Amino acid sequence: MKLVTGANGFVGKKIMEICEGTVAAPSLRNASEEEVRRVVEESGADIIIHTAAISDIGTCEADPEASYIANVQLPVFLAKASKGRKLICFSSDQVYTGMESEGPYTEEFAKPANTYAKHKLEMEQRVLDIAPDAVLLRAEWMYDYDTNRPNYFTNMINAKGCVRFSSRNYRGVTYIKEVAKNMEKVCALPGGAYNFGSETNMSMYEMTMAFADALKLDITIEDIAPFHNLWMDCTKAKKYGVIFSDALQGLLSCATDSGRYGK
Repeated sequence: MKLVTGANGFVGKKIMEICEGTVAAPSLRNASEEEVRRVVEESGADIIIHTAAISDIGTCEADPEASYIANVQLPVFLAKASKGRKLICFSSDQVYTGMESEGPYTEEFAKPANTYAKHKLEMEQRVLDIAPDAVLLRAEWMYDYDTNRPNYFTNMINAKGCVRFSSRNYRGVTYIKEVAKNMEKVCALPGGAYNFGSETNMSMYEMTMAFADALKLDITIEDIAPFHNLWMDCTKAKKYGVIFSDALQGLLSCATDSGRYGK
């Protein structure tokens, strides 16, 4: 049995839809350590998949205390309560925001440059100190077609006029359906941090050009100055069978599922 936190959220909802043997945790917002322990013990789960978070970067900057409670304290409480259970926590590719090299980045080095990213990296370290068998997933920018949550796919589909990306910025984007389908293999991963998502050799500008051309989107794409890369090497997870489509293939798969491409 898998206990899923954030079961009504973007990631948790898809995991609940696709993965077998899942049960939704009640809201753990501002929960005490004792309340978290009780929820875990009463669930009967042998796997905890923690997706709940405050993931909006601006919100975390404006209220770092709330970010710390949600993004560090809660997963630490879960780690303490997870004795004898497998714990999987979603982290973020944002832990690479301060990297000075171009990438792609492997898991050995990370340098966060915003409050959300700093809290995610602290969470990884503290959880692994408590539960060395825990799995921390440095997830990319995830997307779906059937959601009100802004994401790369819906942003492009709904775009008008000009969109702006850099030909010198690289970042994978990941179809949420592939995230959920990979969770069974994720549950078997050895403890540690893993880059998690679709890889790419295309810049965000190149990928957007190719995606817009395939779907015949009526937009103009402007090449702008670079800011920072979030370009990950996902070889570590692939060695254990955690496989994603490449970033462009994933986008076209999502477009096909939405009825916008290939039908």
